[in-house]
Amino acid sequence: MQVKNPVLPGFHPDPSILRVGDWYYIANSTFEWYPGVELHRSRDLVTWESLPSPLDERRLLDMDGAVASCGIWAPCLTWADGLFWLIFTNVRSWNAGPWKDTPNYLTTAPTIEGPWSDPVYLNSSGFDPSLFHDDDGTKWLVNMEWDYRRAGSRQFSGILIQRYSPARRKLVGPVKKIFPGSHIGLVEGPHLYKRNGWYYVMVAEGGTWLEHAVTLARSRNREGPYELHPQNPLISSYGHDDLTIQKAGHGSWCDTPDGRTYLAFLCGRPLPGTGRCVLGRETSIVELEWHDDWPYVKPPAGAPLRENGVYRNYPNDTFDSPSGGHGGAPVSTNVNETVTYRFDKEISGDFKNLRIARDPAVYSLKARPGYLRLRGGQSPVSAYSQTLLARRQTCFDFRAETKLEFHPESFQHLAGLTWRYDEQNQYLLYVSCDGERGRIINVMTFVAGESKLWNEVCIPETGPVWLGVTVRGANGRFRYSLDGETWVELRPVLDASVLSDEFDGLGFTGAFVGMFCVDTVNYTATADFEYFSYFAD
Repeated sequence: MQVKNPVLPGFHPDPSILRVGDWYYIANSTFEWYPGVELHRSRDLVTWESLPSPLDERRLLDMDGAVASCGIWAPCLTWADGLFWLIFTNVRSWNAGPWKDTPNYLTTAPTIEGPWSDPVYLNSSGFDPSLFHDDDGTKWLVNMEWDYRRAGSRQFSGILIQRYSPARRKLVGPVKKIFPGSHIGLVEGPHLYKRNGWYYVMVAEGGTWLEHAVTLARSRNREGPYELHPQNPLISSYGHDDLTIQKAGHGSWCDTPDGRTYLAFLCGRPLPGTGRCVLGRETSIVELEWHDDWPYVKPPAGAPLRENGVYRNYPNDTFDSPSGGHGGAPVSTNVNETVTYRFDKEISGDFKNLRIARDPAVYSLKARPGYLRLRGGQSPVSAYSQTLLARRQTCFDFRAETKLEFHPESFQHLAGLTWRYDEQNQYLLYVSCDGERGRIINVMTFVAGESKLWNEVCIPETGPVWLGVTVRGANGRFRYSLDGETWVELRPVLDASVLSDEFDGLGFTGAFVGMFCVDTVNYTATADFEYFSYFAD
């Protein structure tokens, strides 16, 4: 069966892939979004089922105050000794001069659903940690090293290894730098594997932009020295501007029960005409072929393994599922792209909030049965205690709608619809109160941290309000309705490309759309949402 990439569309970066028995698992970074670490599983690499995020309690993860694109970076999921082992970084600062604060932790669970153990602090010498279980029973932490004394790519100074003692629940023994990276530079995202007596170190290089790549090296000794892949990088989109899949890099692999190898890797799809990846960094998969104990990207059916005498090293739009079957149109793994969420039983796992565990008193399904009641939190630019619930944008053309009941008593009470990237780049359609004009609807834009108000429209003092956004590629428009049938579009036309890593500096997430409530008077105002719909068009 031909499977269409990406397999996890929208913001799903830094995939760590694992097979346990008949199940394949992928863990992804979530940065400042809570709960931490996104998990999916599949039996065939085609149909992916979302699992509860493991870091869903404050004892497991606290990101209060983390600025945008801090938080969970590059988790690593492994299995050994009857346990799932999850390694992650909770980045506390990352863009403050030469410094990065990158505490790394380990938690374990007997099943993928948990319960997850209290995190064990490991080190802070660099980010992107992973755990390697050698066949002699020893366990080894590998992570990149961050050197604040250097400049540019030289701050990524190499890959470290140190033994981990499960009995003592700590790192033990000497630290050794085993791999400095290749000429590509910016070495990060390490994973260590063993196959046919060879140790393989797989790393991300080239940054996480168009130059991104997966570099591979091998050695007969765990601690090196490592020789580079004869046609490094293993995979990259760099130099292939015509490809749909760009930014290919930061990968990990696993084997099927019959010995085939699949590489999951980070990628991005630029919004046509902009060069910006509004959907964020996504997850794609390719099959690898082995020759002389080196893996190479397997080309699509009928294409040669070599082109102009060299092996391919760029990603495919499709791959063959290990479950077999060929022919026909490629199968898309995109799920839940058209869905209406009701709030009568539970909040869907598709929704994320920001930074801290969700307080049931702030995100309540009990206060008014059949509705989601949000209690107002801090402003849309706060890194503390925002009340916001949003899901990923997974396609370039979509519509989102919600029905809101909200009776503000102050201009400092706001509730409505958010389409956002981070605190500095976001769009709000909200209901509020004007002291002289009563209840109003307005649009607020934040672009590169500059805010602007656009359309103050008076609406009746009572009754529900329907709020929506329609996005067509690079353009979005907010709209509202007082009866759920007749809609009024509001100005301005919103630039979707603002909601991307490539706009206004450096970031690592993607566009989200959802609901919010603000009360900067005393955090008590409440807003009731009856449903939230997301329609892929």
